[in-house]
Amino acid sequence: MRRAQRMKIVFFSSLLGLGVLVTILSFAKPTMFMNAEEQRLLEAVAQDDLATIRNLVKQGINVNAQDARGRTALLVAVEGHYFESAKVLLKAGADVNVQDDKKDSPLLLAGAEGTVDIMRLILQAKPDFSLYNRFGGTPLIPAAERGHVDMVKLLVNTKVDINHVNHLGWTALLEAIVLSDGGPRHQKIVQILVDAGADVHIADNQGVTPLEHARQKGFSEIVKVLESAGVQ
Repeated sequence: MRRAQRMKIVFFSSLLGLGVLVTILSFAKPTMFMNAEEQRLLEAVAQDDLATIRNLVKQGINVNAQDARGRTALLVAVEGHYFESAKVLLKAGADVNVQDDKKDSPLLLAGAEGTVDIMRLILQAKPDFSLYNRFGGTPLIPAAERGHVDMVKLLVNTKVDINHVNHLGWTALLEAIVLSDGGPRHQKIVQILVDAGADVHIADNQGVTPLEHARQKGFSEIVKVLESAGVQ
């Protein structure tokens, strides 16, 4: 092969490689490229290393940088139930509304995890209650489903939409019945939701009401709560 032909092949191969790289970069999230200090912050939070977190914050690090999964340092703190770490990050300006690739945000995940102490901090940051998780739900819905009594008590007194219907066709009240064992925690949650004004008549996508679900599952105590609310 002549030298000129070889040069052309190398040139066009380089262009092709560059084109592939440009295409990859165009679809990549800018936040995927954390610098070493930002990565160090996430690692410190994952280990609940307060000394390192405070030191990095003092240096003015970007506390809202996201990793390849879209997680911020605050979201990692919520995942780990690390109250003090979350407190430091929030004081440094951590954004409570940033969602990761799974659509979790600190607000939404705290509700699902039942971390009441961290949620109280998040609520002080005036979170956006119009953001929903991957199931189209509020932080209240998974809190009700997972039996987080204290979290439900807290959230019903916020701007959260108590009657919001998620992608599955369920409200917090429905999930507290459909996805529960009907035990004491969920009995309390149903009572809290009813007392807070939850609409006991909203049915699921198949037209089954909360009372009908409770009767079908044999949850007699929950049935009593709903009947006391005037449902027949």
